[in-house]
Amino acid sequence: MSIAKTSEISASSSKSFEDAIRKGIKRFSKTIKRVEGAWIKEQKVVVTDDEVSEFRVTMKVTFILDD
Repeated sequence: MSIAKTSEISASSSKSFEDAIRKGIKRFSKTIKRVEGAWIKEQKVVVTDDEVSEFRVTMKVTFILDD
């Protein structure tokens, strides 16, 4: 039997929401192993001088606990 846990994280990118998601998962995976999936809870943008300057995501990442 496996036990999973979920952690909420935030990540950002100047390129896109997809890039922010990839960066967040990559960074999270450096510390936590056995990442299984993520649910995107929220997406936001930062606007500077009438232009989107940053894409931000909040996500819940699920990972399997070691035995």
